[in-house]
Amino acid sequence: MWDSNVYRLETHKLSLRTALIPVIFLIILLTCNITIYGDDLLMGSNQIILLIAAAFAGLIGFRNKISYKLMLQKIIENLVSVKTPILILLFVGALAGTWLISGIIPAMIFYGIQIANPSFFLPACVLICTLISLATGSSWSTSATVGIALIGIGRALGLPAGMIAGAVISGAYFGDKLSPLSDTTNLAAAMAGSELFTHIRYMLYTTLPTITITLFIFLMFGLTFSYSGEIDTSSLKNAIAEKFNINAWLFLVPVLLLIMIIKKTPPLIALSLGSLLGAFFALIFQPNLLVQLAGGQTLNFKVAFQGILDAITIETNVTTSEQLLSELFTSGGMQGMLGTIWLIICAMVFGGIMDAIGALETISNAFLNWAKSKFQLFAGTVASCLTVNLSASDQYLAIVVPGKMFNIAYKDKKLAPENLSRTLEDSGTVTSVLIPWNTCGAYQSSVLGVNVADYFLYAIFNWLSPLMTLIIAYFKIKIKSLTKV
Repeated sequence: MWDSNVYRLETHKLSLRTALIPVIFLIILLTCNITIYGDDLLMGSNQIILLIAAAFAGLIGFRNKISYKLMLQKIIENLVSVKTPILILLFVGALAGTWLISGIIPAMIFYGIQIANPSFFLPACVLICTLISLATGSSWSTSATVGIALIGIGRALGLPAGMIAGAVISGAYFGDKLSPLSDTTNLAAAMAGSELFTHIRYMLYTTLPTITITLFIFLMFGLTFSYSGEIDTSSLKNAIAEKFNINAWLFLVPVLLLIMIIKKTPPLIALSLGSLLGAFFALIFQPNLLVQLAGGQTLNFKVAFQGILDAITIETNVTTSEQLLSELFTSGGMQGMLGTIWLIICAMVFGGIMDAIGALETISNAFLNWAKSKFQLFAGTVASCLTVNLSASDQYLAIVVPGKMFNIAYKDKKLAPENLSRTLEDSGTVTSVLIPWNTCGAYQSSVLGVNVADYFLYAIFNWLSPLMTLIIAYFKIKIKSLTKV
């Protein structure tokens, strides 16, 4: 490893004002970006802006006599630190593809929509969206497909659209938050330096109480509301059954993956085995689908090889008689993860240069001077995530920027990295949908046809999550300390 001192010239410590200039510059650019690209930010615009902000920070470094070699060293160190999360993201894409063609994800949807009983429709909405979001790792896909269907069903029953949308969003973001397939879950773990499954398990301390309260409130709504009409999900079930061989054996794969997570199996091994099992189950239960996807006539080695490999690597689309399901039954494979990986790499470049010029250290020290207690550190992180969500209008940046800024502060307070990763998710990921001009708020409002103001109060899980993480921190419940190796 290079010696940083070799490349640090006659420097003086950055003032807090100077250290914040690249961050402010980044936020300004991101604010401009959202007005131009809308919700299509992950396709490259945010990545380029991170690189521009990194170059701007580099100019400040050159002016402060920080060498190019030191900046490059810090960038390389940052990239090395996220090598495992990047590989995990690739395997997540593979798993999503094989779970689609094997019928695992469709089976979850098939059985999930059957619990839509009128008396318990609202909590059922939460549970259905939870299951689908856990299976797909995407709150957006969940809302855009099953969420739309549930909105239609709920309106037929006479329920307020905002109430239904709140239940859909609560369930979708709960599943997204805990799913190992979710890009935000992987991103939060990567930014904090936490191991993926450790991060997921640690989130349960705040997430389970939050979803329990959410379900109870929606249950009360459901029991006190007068319904009219009937729920008909037969068309959705028939469309799934026409395309997939649905049976309970398909749940064996996610159960085995869950067991591996509980047994603390390394994520790369667990996800690899989950992907291989998904491919194996596709051969057993969905041979006709493989033939169709590969464009063959009969199932043979070539057809099976191509169908499975395409599902793992590139976009796979399974068309059904229901348009909503056709939109849901799409997987990007490993290729679909490249946008998030690109964002991580660019974030590491920005973070590396900020580290090299001493900006992160200055910001962290200033924050530590204010945050006399661990609770203040948690509160500051929550406030920072909300601020970025409000200003930068993007949930990914609400994870990346505070994650890089406060990583050092948590280490200095002897707090394990999962404390930071959990707080990033509790306050960065889930609150983005509550802001009308944020990409998530704009997307969900547009897709569900419900204004943010109408579903804001009913998105109980989303606004309760940051409050819960502060309550847990205040009472020092399961606050894990950093252990020395």
